[in-house]
Amino acid sequence: MRVPSRSPGQQPGTAVASAAPVRRLPTSPPARRSTPGEPDLAAYRAAVAELLVEVGALADAPSTAARQVLLDQRLREPAIAAVLDATPQGFVGARETLLLEMARYQPNARSSAADLTALVRIYLLSRIDVMWWRDAPTFATDAQVNGSVDLVDLEWLRRRGLLGFRYQEQPASVLGRSLRAVRRQLLPDATPRTAGLMFRRARREVVALLNDVAREFALATPPATPPLWVTSLARSAEHQYRLRRLGYAAMVPSGHCLGYAADVELAWFRRFGVRDTLAGLLLARQDAGEINVVDEGQAWHLCLAPTARRRLRRAYEAEMAV
Repeated sequence: MRVPSRSPGQQPGTAVASAAPVRRLPTSPPARRSTPGEPDLAAYRAAVAELLVEVGALADAPSTAARQVLLDQRLREPAIAAVLDATPQGFVGARETLLLEMARYQPNARSSAADLTALVRIYLLSRIDVMWWRDAPTFATDAQVNGSVDLVDLEWLRRRGLLGFRYQEQPASVLGRSLRAVRRQLLPDATPRTAGLMFRRARREVVALLNDVAREFALATPPATPPLWVTSLARSAEHQYRLRRLGYAAMVPSGHCLGYAADVELAWFRRFGVRDTLAGLLLARQDAGEINVVDEGQAWHLCLAPTARRRLRRAYEAEMAV
């Protein structure tokens, strides 16, 4: 069974970058190549899949103690423990964070974690992201996201026809939110039901990845199919905690706060009959070791693998004629 997979650290510089995709030396750490000593991600995902079946069987409230015993036992299995131990929190920190997330869990319409099983899935599979990028600096504040030279402005690229995917920004005013609400009433299925991007900025490698997926998706679907739709990109840790207070399943640490993660719409494409096509393309890239994928229901979370970073950076520079 294939299961799609989703700390504060050193803070990045805050120099303001031009929106244009000009050549700069990357300031983030170089990609780490996979070595035989690194955790087996296929074994990890398989072990998580088995654990989720057992968690689902203990989903009712009286099973709290049984769930904790189960997690204490299963998280110590070598396939799972190896990944958790390689995260910035280490095994104990990751385990305690998961137990705390479960204890605090309250289902709500905003959260991508529809139940406890989904919460455990999202948390455990997203640990691959933070294991991969454990040495990358965190964007701690909104100002750091908006001012980082490591991120480019999507709007600048969009206006020049350099993006193969779509997105929408969050309305910045009450009037903007009202207009969007009216549009949704008049045309409820014209766009995905998403709040939109808080930050329209992304790493160059992530832009190249999304453009590549968008091209592959366009070739694999009928001509009238809408382009790939991106619902989230880089975020600050400050915003991540803001989302948590609003009830979203915003995990910490998160690949979004490192700039290497993105969320793409899946559920909306079901009305065009191509939802499974997109899912298959993403899982194939995960199997190839290019990304990590977490099924979050309406949207899927993607994180770029360090081993793909150099190739995608070159692809970005070639595509943008940098």
